[in-house]
Amino acid sequence: MQAADLGVRLCQSAAREVYRCYWLVALPVIALSLATFEIAGWLPALLIWWAKPWLDRTVLFVLSRAAFGQASSVSDLLRAQRRVWWSQLFLSLTTRRLSPWRSFTQSVYQLEGLPWLACRKRVLQIRRGRTTPANLVTFAFSTAETLLTIALVSLIFWFKPGEGFRYAPGIYAAFEFPTTCAYALVVLFLEPFYVAAGFALYLNRRAQLEAWDIEQELRRAFHT
Repeated sequence: MQAADLGVRLCQSAAREVYRCYWLVALPVIALSLATFEIAGWLPALLIWWAKPWLDRTVLFVLSRAAFGQASSVSDLLRAQRRVWWSQLFLSLTTRRLSPWRSFTQSVYQLEGLPWLACRKRVLQIRRGRTTPANLVTFAFSTAETLLTIALVSLIFWFKPGEGFRYAPGIYAAFEFPTTCAYALVVLFLEPFYVAAGFALYLNRRAQLEAWDIEQELRRAFHT
């Protein structure tokens, strides 16, 4: 969990670059999602939720460079768009979308550039014995996302003049669009921190695995 906290700190330190690139892709996606409200009131929130793994790719690109002291601009992102946005897109939006540890393993898929079979083996190695912290990070950020959305919607009642909330037929349908807008705002703010926490867990796991490999090599060297 200290590694996850370090990831949050990394996101804070690179916040200007992260949000500049993230909002470049997130705002059009959210605008298009909100435009589907007339089709069904529940559809915009579902589309935003489903698009998160794709939006996370931009954040991870910026953070992976920031972790090694490299600044990222919009032009850097556009030059790397094929690798960042389109690689393994179908899997990201289907089977991997429902993974409770997706922020932890996304770095393997996006940054290591392995073939599919080798990538699968690598993910199993990274995950082994380390899924509980990743699950806790997902649970914590999901809870924070829900509570922040509720808090934003509650502002309507706090600042509503008169006698406040009264039940009336259709009142909940009237709050579908404000609730979706509140959810979109929370995603725009909170999602980079979730990605950063998972990325730091990945870096911590890499350090553990590679230190173990070095130790085994040293043991073999001294035995010979």
